[in-house]
Amino acid sequence: MAKMWAGRTDGNTSKMADDFNSSIHFDKRMYKEDITGSMAHAAMLAKQGIITDAEADILIDGLDGILADIESGKLDFDPDSEDIHMFVEEVLTARVGEVGKKLHTARSRNDQVALDIRIYLRSEIDTITPKLKALISALADKAEEYKATIMPGYTHLQRAQPITFGHHLMAYAMMLLRDIDRLSDCRARMNYSPIGCCALAGTTYDTDRRFEAEKLGFDGICMNSLDGVSDRDFALELMSDISILMMHLSRFSEEIILWSSWEFKFVELSDAFTTGSSIMPQKKNPDMAELVRGKTGRVYGDMIALFTTLKSLPLAYNKDMQEDKESVFDAIDTVIACIDIFARMISSMKANEENMLAAAKGGFINATDLADYLVKRGLPFRSAYKISGGIVADCIRSGCVLDNYPLEKYKAASELIEDDVYEAISLKTCVEKRISEGGTSVASVEKQIAYVREQLK
Repeated sequence: MAKMWAGRTDGNTSKMADDFNSSIHFDKRMYKEDITGSMAHAAMLAKQGIITDAEADILIDGLDGILADIESGKLDFDPDSEDIHMFVEEVLTARVGEVGKKLHTARSRNDQVALDIRIYLRSEIDTITPKLKALISALADKAEEYKATIMPGYTHLQRAQPITFGHHLMAYAMMLLRDIDRLSDCRARMNYSPIGCCALAGTTYDTDRRFEAEKLGFDGICMNSLDGVSDRDFALELMSDISILMMHLSRFSEEIILWSSWEFKFVELSDAFTTGSSIMPQKKNPDMAELVRGKTGRVYGDMIALFTTLKSLPLAYNKDMQEDKESVFDAIDTVIACIDIFARMISSMKANEENMLAAAKGGFINATDLADYLVKRGLPFRSAYKISGGIVADCIRSGCVLDNYPLEKYKAASELIEDDVYEAISLKTCVEKRISEGGTSVASVEKQIAYVREQLK
């Protein structure tokens, strides 16, 4: 079948070449953006006197009908069409006649596809952001529930200092807030219109690019036509931001996987978000968290694929750039699915407070507080550190913990220690006296929750 671009060649490509060249099977998801962009283009052409108002009305009405028919299911995508742009134009021309052929005046598929993908990705950011907010809200609610629940905090995956579970959860809320900020920044840089750049050099027609950009909700226009059609920085930036977001979810997934194991038993995941084993009846597997962790690598791969595609392309448009869409579409689909499942998994997760407390008591994580106790009585920190370390070593040898270490042994280690040491190093005291802003005390966690909820507004 001859193509609409036939002229320099006869347009009769082989079926194999058509299939290899075609993008309709994945870029059809941009049908709304393509049609909306074409409506704005027709309005601009009429405003500038390039076509008549009557012709613009015919084009816009025809496009509106195509949009309605696609969304109702009355019109199916033609798999033999080269891409979504050609499909829409072919259907339009079949419906309205010769005037349909005027729609493509003063534009190219190069700037048309650049326009469509910017509008589409802008919309996807607007979809991801409220989903992220819902996840952060779920974290804030869970942090409120467990704001006083003591657990061990870790460095090097070794028990380090006592914290609250609410404090730990709020760390991820802060990460996700930054993800929202990054997406917002990306959207702002993305929101400039390439339409009117045409193939690469602009057009001889007296167009009004700013009028068309404003009708489509852009903040301005791409100021260089070569850059306008060849720029995919916005897609790379979005995929980078999504990759960071997925890294945050993956780190959290790793902790949930550890916490839900019998070795930790810190949390219990809802049956709705776990699976069993085909041969081991005792198993309750954290498959959703594992899949999020695994899908992070998939999103990284999508990002690297696009970076690699673009790294050596000369200006301006090259067919290689058709490869941008599948990668970015897959990354977006993946992150949306992960956020949705994660929010529900977190909302239904229960903490095993007794196990968390027992682990905190067993790891000498109040040793720093013992050293601080001695410092407050006039001992230099390094000396206090050495004494505390010696007491911990003796506890390990004698099979006890700091909370029940005999007072006479404390006094033998340092004459500065009195019987108030037990209150000073109790886990509850250790947590509550960490009053610095951003710390783990209940009051501090409450402030963090209030801050996050205010940001979500």
